[in-house]
Amino acid sequence: MKKSLFITMLGFFLTASVSIAEDSVAVVDLQKVVSNSSQVKQLKAEHAKKMEELNKIIVNARGEIANESDENKIIKIEEKYTNEFNTKKSLLEKDYNNRLAAIEKNIKDEITKKAQKDNYDYVFAKSVLLYGGKDITDEIHVK
Repeated sequence: MKKSLFITMLGFFLTASVSIAEDSVAVVDLQKVVSNSSQVKQLKAEHAKKMEELNKIIVNARGEIANESDENKIIKIEEKYTNEFNTKKSLLEKDYNNRLAAIEKNIKDEITKKAQKDNYDYVFAKSVLLYGGKDITDEIHVK
């Protein structure tokens, strides 16, 4: 039983290997494509600037609280700045995630165009393919 299962599985893998070997396979280093993208660089720079704005809220809150001695006013100040911080942070994260998703779609579209143009049957992330495939990373041009 075990021997026949092994032979069946071996036959399956050999057949799969032969059929993939006949197909055209490419690989893409997605990390390199993403890190070279001007859109990603711009998004990161804008995000860092907006994070600095969030930090200013914290600094302002600390300064205002330090100048206040009334416990009730301190609580109101904390609530005010906490709400402002959380609202802005939530909007910032939502905007960042939406823009990142659009960039990811753009990258996938560029990979698809390249695969169709050069008649690749399969395009794998370089990190998941152990051996083989033509590396087309440098041929993927994303803004």
